Amino acid sequence: MPGWIAVGRAHTDEDMAFLSGAALAQLHGATLRPDIPHALWRARLALTAAEVCVRMAGRSERAAALRDSLHLTRPGDHPGPAGDVLGQWLRAAERPVTVAALSRALPKFPADRIALLLESHQGAPVPRAAAVIQAVLADSPRSEIPALILGDAVLAQALGWPHLLPVLAAGLTSRDLRQTDAALRLACHRAVIMAARPALQMAADLMRRADRLRAVAPKLRARGAAQAVDMFLTRDALTAPALVPILSDRAARRLCDRLVLLGAVRELTGRDTFRLYGL
Repeated sequence: MPGWIAVGRAHTDEDMAFLSGAALAQLHGATLRPDIPHALWRARLALTAAEVCVRMAGRSERAAALRDSLHLTRPGDHPGPAGDVLGQWLRAAERPVTVAALSRALPKFPADRIALLLESHQGAPVPRAAAVIQAVLADSPRSEIPALILGDAVLAQALGWPHLLPVLAAGLTSRDLRQTDAALRLACHRAVIMAARPALQMAADLMRRADRLRAVAPKLRARGAAQAVDMFLTRDALTAPALVPILSDRAARRLCDRLVLLGAVRELTGRDTFRLYGL
């Protein structure tokens, strides 16, 4: 991203709107790049957004603990408050923006209210997103997560993006969310500018890692290896047992170890047991 797209103390409101538009144009270009693993990019941005939301709630979990709470919980068990936040963001980002998809991500938020919020605001993308955030928080001041998810959903909708790209949460603070009208719009412009650069850097890094994984894929002999590669290209993290539906338990562990040895996948935890793997 060009260096001049940055937040500075002397910027006027008009400057901030211009810079956030420039930042969104850079992000828009990235959404059109076929060589970026888009589902994985959205999942990693969802992890960042969840970490911010958990911090807003006064909890201590960071990315590693969020991953553990979601991936190391037995099927049917509740992942805990922090894991639930990550699950909400991942569900919101994995499917195209629709009322049904957002209702799946926010099961306690009325579907008719989601539909109304998606349809009721007009104008430029960032002001529309700010209006939705303000409307949600006006009804329920403690609903920061639905407000941010729906704000990013409306931002994506206004930009013509099929999927929500978690951007606003990475740059907004609890103090920002207590603002209204022009002050909240300005905070959202600032959040877009601040979040765009690390999001684009993440996309570039994932593009290189995805190229490496695709390059070594022909060397993998295990039956089901191609499906496993596709899973790594779309998910933030995987346990070896998560590959068991397509590989035996032993084959899944051997495949993960081989991918790490080939430099195509990383072990994300640094542990000897309960390991998580991802690009």
